[in-house]
Amino acid sequence: MADVEKQSSRKRYPPVFRTDPDGRLRLLPFVSRSFVPSVFTVMNMVCGYISIVMAGQGSFAAACWFIIFAAFFDTIDGFIARVTNGISDFGIELDSLSDLVSFGAAPAYLVYRFALEALPLNTGIFLSSLVMVGSGLRLARFNISLIGYNKDSFSGLPSPAQALTIAGFVLWMLAEPFLSAQSLQQVLGWLSGGLSLLMVSKVNYDALPKPTHDSFRRQPVQVTLYVVAMFSVLLFHAKAFFLAMLLYILLGVIRSLGLWIRQWQI
Repeated sequence: MADVEKQSSRKRYPPVFRTDPDGRLRLLPFVSRSFVPSVFTVMNMVCGYISIVMAGQGSFAAACWFIIFAAFFDTIDGFIARVTNGISDFGIELDSLSDLVSFGAAPAYLVYRFALEALPLNTGIFLSSLVMVGSGLRLARFNISLIGYNKDSFSGLPSPAQALTIAGFVLWMLAEPFLSAQSLQQVLGWLSGGLSLLMVSKVNYDALPKPTHDSFRRQPVQVTLYVVAMFSVLLFHAKAFFLAMLLYILLGVIRSLGLWIRQWQI
């Protein structure tokens, strides 16, 4: 009897299914609250995988857009989790694994296939791998320091911002290829290394403000800049997209330097 009770108390997999007392599966299985946001998280992972496949086939524009789609699903799943009260340990772990695929492996392989593949002595493999390693370290550090989902800022460049910066740069180069092959390799090499360092750094970055009246009242300058950046992307497309991400990165660096200087003076 004790063994039966112990066996019945164990978790069943997949956890979204529940059976009747006689062991039969219900015709309408119960779906947990974490299931709905997890669907969007899985879509994030799928978009990252498709981006890798597209980059391998030489469809670099499609690879960039699937990274952007992954970032969209990454934003939606957190919103849905808060609305449905579906935040769970499973969702947090799944989100990190999906982010490593979409914002680590996908942009790393993209820069390798787009320009760094031709570098001698496997230098391109090393430089592109920095993007994936930096993303993995960034996500691991975030997980162990995670207190809640309502965060106003992040320590280190968020991995989606890094991936969107790379995607924006590649889209710009596809639309306006004004750099030579050698210059493009140098720029992407430095960009990969710089973004990787920023991800593992202690540079403070703001979370994107919510489009509410309260957010505009508390952060009028930041909300205005984000709105201007959004309209610039709609007007100027790839170039503005990369420059908007670059502005976000530089604002975090400048603010952190200002804070460091004030603390040093004190």
